[in-house]
Amino acid sequence: MRIITFTTLKSYIDEHPETDIALREWFSKTKKSDWNNFSDIKRTFNHVDHVGNDRFVFNIKGNQFRLVAMILFKSKKVFIRFIGSHKKYDDIDCSNI
Repeated sequence: MRIITFTTLKSYIDEHPETDIALREWFSKTKKSDWNNFSDIKRTFNHVDHVGNDRFVFNIKGNQFRLVAMILFKSKKVFIRFIGSHKKYDDIDCSNI
């Protein structure tokens, strides 16, 4: 999968260094993947939810953080739409970000 962009992750890691290992692991696994549907994602990440509108929510670092990505299966692209604490995630409508 092609992730747009690592800069988003790097910026978040710089502000929240405790996420470094977990986000780099997510990036590495996602980049190596060839997903065609939600089931494929679920095989890579057990803790992922489809929330509609091509958005998927990943638990990061034992569910302390959430990452919302828009995934376009046909073009094999992953757009990072949100990274934040579980609390900040509760304040957003992730199907529209």
